[in-house]
Amino acid sequence: MAGSPSLSLWHAISRYRRQRPALEGALDVDLAIVGGGFAGLSTALHAAERGRSVAVLEAEIITWGATGRNAGFIVPNFAKKDPIDILVHLGPERGKRLIDFAAGSADLVFRLIRRHGIDCDAMQSGWIQPAHSLAAFEKVKSRASQWAGRGRPVVTLDRKAIEDMTGVRGYAGGWMDRSGGVLNPVDYARGLADAAEKAGARIFEHARVTSIDRMSDGWALKTAAGSVRAGKVLIATNAYGGPLFQVLQRTYFPLKIFQVATAPLPREVRTRLLPGGQGVGDTRRNLFTFRFDAENRLISGGMHVLGSGADTRVPQTIWRRLARHLDLPELPPLEHSWSGMAAVEPDFLPRLVDLGPGLIAGFACNGRGIAMTTAMGKVLADWAGGADARDLPLPFAPPSPIPLHGLLRHAPNMLLPWSMLRDRLDAAA
Repeated sequence: MAGSPSLSLWHAISRYRRQRPALEGALDVDLAIVGGGFAGLSTALHAAERGRSVAVLEAEIITWGATGRNAGFIVPNFAKKDPIDILVHLGPERGKRLIDFAAGSADLVFRLIRRHGIDCDAMQSGWIQPAHSLAAFEKVKSRASQWAGRGRPVVTLDRKAIEDMTGVRGYAGGWMDRSGGVLNPVDYARGLADAAEKAGARIFEHARVTSIDRMSDGWALKTAAGSVRAGKVLIATNAYGGPLFQVLQRTYFPLKIFQVATAPLPREVRTRLLPGGQGVGDTRRNLFTFRFDAENRLISGGMHVLGSGADTRVPQTIWRRLARHLDLPELPPLEHSWSGMAAVEPDFLPRLVDLGPGLIAGFACNGRGIAMTTAMGKVLADWAGGADARDLPLPFAPPSPIPLHGLLRHAPNMLLPWSMLRDRLDAAA
């Protein structure tokens, strides 16, 4: 890969990397998108397919941010909320629309991959959530029942089924959504970019936006060497927005997440663990995840306790955790480690932020980035074509800064030791 192969495992093993130009001169479009990640690329693709003229302005390279630094899980549900919680929070009509939006998000990802022939090691093999305690198992049984009641392809799994499917002992049970899966996120995003360009969108790299100003008929965006006039603008930078809209940075908790990948596992070990190729994310507060890539590398991630030396310390901690939880006395050495920033909303729900007439920011991550941001792009294409943002399935409101954000922004990391203790107490109960 040209550029920075060390950004993540996915950059190192990506099949190709096509350079895209920086913006030079002036350009007029219907829709300008700031950020070339899943959300921006999906919006560009769907809007261009509907006849909109689109320009994507990426400050670095496509897949530079969280899009290229995640674990490649496709998860069609919410990180902390179940359907009944959504209905209580948003009401029956808006709640149902958001639930349906999430429910179909994984299917949308795999449809796009098939339709555009994106070669990204995609497997719609399912997503499994094992329960780390009996109390957690009761919660996931309710969760599975709620999604099954909405026609989703989910199943509750008892202790033995979880052990057979994951190869891991000690879980109380769990559930699986068969519409989920795994992929190589860098190759998927680059495939979306190619498809968007074929549909007519223009994508620029190394085109950092330095200002966005209101005009009588839309917005004016400036970069170091060019400018764009657009009727509508989408800010799709997630946690990588920088100083462009500082108010947005106070509306979420920035969460640094580390990922690691081992050297490929021997065949006899690989056949025991996840023989069906699913992705796994359990119910611990200190979330434990694992999956394999196409070359049988074992991939896992985790957060970190605040302190110095995290870039060295945390990958080793995750590696040892893999060996412990998966009962692997001879776990292969680490081959890759990397990190990225996630934007976590206080209510753990995706949302659109109203920044002015025709100017929107989209946040749909919360640990469910690939599926949710792809789906967000599809509905934002409706907005680009003239739909009222208030009629879209995602919550839409002006910025709502978190009180005392300067003090609380590191709360997820600061509370991690307490979360780890509670996980141990749960498992012992």
